[in-house]
Amino acid sequence: ANNILPGEDINSIAYGCTSGTVAIGDERIVREIHKTKPNVYVSTPITAAIKSFSKMKINKIAVLTPYPELVNETIYSFLVKHNIEITSFSSFNLEYDSEIAKVDPQYLLETINKLEHQNADAIFVSCTALRAVEIIDQAERDTSKFVISSNQALIWDTIRSVNINNNIDGYGKLFLN
Repeated sequence: ANNILPGEDINSIAYGCTSGTVAIGDERIVREIHKTKPNVYVSTPITAAIKSFSKMKINKIAVLTPYPELVNETIYSFLVKHNIEITSFSSFNLEYDSEIAKVDPQYLLETINKLEHQNADAIFVSCTALRAVEIIDQAERDTSKFVISSNQALIWDTIRSVNINNNIDGYGKLFLN
């Protein structure tokens, strides 16, 4: 955190790793950043997702991750601990970020469309390395569900923290609230 624009005032910092936040703990991430930027707003993908679920009145989600089994277990537990009901949980079971980043957005869209999401209020696509933002609008049209991704929630929470409250078309219903 010392190396983030030293000596400059910053309003908001986005920590960009969903599973890393769960592993490290969101409180620790905030505490570490506040050591050098004590007044900054800190957003993480998973805490932003939880906030977006509340904003959109989402209680039940279908989850898609790219993670291996052990990481999936931590994500599942985190969501349940935050009173989110998980109606289905699917994963690509990839081991490395380099593999995750190579998931084709169209393949991601096809996978989202095939999820068991009928009993869910929304679909949550976890992981900032997945290129989900570019297909969220189409996924929402195809599934008739809210689709929340880690990056989308992180961007939404960060820009809202600095009072950018405009509706933004093309990136899901979250940005229209």
